[in-house]
Amino acid sequence: MLTGGPLDVLTGDYLAELTMLILGRDRLKSPELGYAKTFLRQLERSLALARERGVRIVANAGGLNPAGLADAIRALAAAAGIPVSVAHVEGDDLMPFAGGALTANAYLGGAGITACLRAGADVVVTGRVTDAALVSGPAAWWFDWAPDDHDRLAGAVVAGHVLECGTQSTGGNYSFFTAHDVRRPGFPLAEIAQDGSSVITKHPGTGGVVSVGTVTAQLLYETQGPRYLGPDVTARLDTVRLAQADADRVSITGVVGEAPPATLKVGVTRIGGWRNEVVFVLTGLDIEEKAALVQAQLADALSQVSTADWTLARTDHEDARTEETASALLRLVVRDPSPDRVGRALTSEAVELALASYPGFHVTSPPGPAQPYGIFTSSTVPSATVPHVAVLPDGTRHPVPTPPVPTPPVPTHKSDPVPSDPVPPVPARPLDRAPAGPDPAEPTVRVPLGRLAGARSGDKGGDANIGVWVGSDEAWEWLHATLTVEELQTLLPETAGLAVTRHPLPNLRALNFTIAGILGAGVASAHRFDPQAKALGEWLRARHVDIPARLLPTHLPLTPEGTAP
Repeated sequence: MLTGGPLDVLTGDYLAELTMLILGRDRLKSPELGYAKTFLRQLERSLALARERGVRIVANAGGLNPAGLADAIRALAAAAGIPVSVAHVEGDDLMPFAGGALTANAYLGGAGITACLRAGADVVVTGRVTDAALVSGPAAWWFDWAPDDHDRLAGAVVAGHVLECGTQSTGGNYSFFTAHDVRRPGFPLAEIAQDGSSVITKHPGTGGVVSVGTVTAQLLYETQGPRYLGPDVTARLDTVRLAQADADRVSITGVVGEAPPATLKVGVTRIGGWRNEVVFVLTGLDIEEKAALVQAQLADALSQVSTADWTLARTDHEDARTEETASALLRLVVRDPSPDRVGRALTSEAVELALASYPGFHVTSPPGPAQPYGIFTSSTVPSATVPHVAVLPDGTRHPVPTPPVPTPPVPTHKSDPVPSDPVPPVPARPLDRAPAGPDPAEPTVRVPLGRLAGARSGDKGGDANIGVWVGSDEAWEWLHATLTVEELQTLLPETAGLAVTRHPLPNLRALNFTIAGILGAGVASAHRFDPQAKALGEWLRARHVDIPARLLPTHLPLTPEGTAP
């Protein structure tokens, strides 16, 4: 990014839910740890160039110890003879926290970053801030926005959300990847304007693509309802308008902002217990019977284990040409508060069945010891109780005021209800005509949903989201009418019995589904085969549905760019 073209601010997002757990375990080893050490290694190669080109660096790599990282940066710069001004943001760390927490961090906004940049910092490192704050904070500094410039801040938050996962908005992890050369996608950048609008693009000569489709995919990633709540502003995703301004240039306009909530999200990690696993390979005939034999043989050994989950993946093919493609995988995952009950003794007992179990018995790895696993939960605390502090380059501690929050109307009479949502909804672009159900007389083709629709999925603690979008108004009418919660649960049986919420986003021609509890206690607990739900959307796209033939020209997939890959 520093050598590819013009740049004012370089941002870096280092903190995922799993990362906080890892940093928490680092901090147990030494209080001097707790930040992303990889960031320092990157600075060794790039700090001099950034300083030479006048590029500010803003990153949340401080993790649980932003002050320690700031000191390490100063030492690095001094050793290299680079004059650099360093500041950091703190106050997010709420430890000690109830319930045996390993880490507990409030998600701060960008105002602390803004204060550091206003004080002349060349490098700003933070602890747990929202991912989008890494962009909205610098934008507020550059344009000198006020805390109540909600529309402008919301526009920058949306741009930040598009940038936060790097190449996911330039063709990485993209449903229609076959339509483009995405072998080496370049990193995205946002050209942000005074009014909060932006253009998402990338430096000339870099790979990948920036299209309405790639930006839509990232906008839908790890979001929930139309209101994208944040500590500085609430961004209305149902007001976002995208347009292909030019090749590899997508404009974002129309974003409406509302006041932030009066609370901050708090991410909490804990050590949940100990886990282990064994993967048995079942080859050839009688796969189901082989799986049943192993489960019966280990039943006594597993009787004292807190939880034991078996999963049979039928990766085998009939009359296969290779042994691997003739094989299925039977996965046993065990969890327990005690490492002894799920330790090497248990996995050894599984392997010791080798000469007394199903024909062709073998496993994918030798017996191993139990490993700790973590759980992630979230809660909220009043914003005013969190000491958001910008520690400026000269060491001055600058308290960051809590953004103003509108006071809900007080009822005139005790019988009058207090509105739970006092802010009126912003109307989105209406459909040209009301969505209608499928026409029984219309010719359809039974094909995978992904021949028409793109999808992007991800995790939020134990919940997952799937965003599904299409590239035309006609396809949107069909998608809106067809892909109901009930239909989604039919297509994805693993979601049956779970609370599923659907949010239409007409401006994006998209539906966003939140699936509560499908990931158990979150990614660190490895509850599912796909613990972060990264491929949940691709599974949905692979399911077959009846799509009107008119929406599938020549029965080929239609990308959001309007071309058939």
